[in-house]
Amino acid sequence: VASYGDVAAGIGRPEAARAVAGAVARNRVAWLIPCHRVIRKVGETGGYRWGPDRKRAMLAWESARSA
Repeated sequence: VASYGDVAAGIGRPEAARAVAGAVARNRVAWLIPCHRVIRKVGETGGYRWGPDRKRAMLAWESARSA
């Protein structure tokens, strides 16, 4: 799990956190690019193409599998 700011910094554009958030929210190929793992810096889930409930469920499922 990483924040939008972490992803922006990772691509060399630390000022682009909002653009990263927009891209995550519109990702049409979630099975290929797992954008559900990108969250807000404060720990909130943020936007997701298929809704925040599905994003939270996917994160919970992955967390339970790795425990």
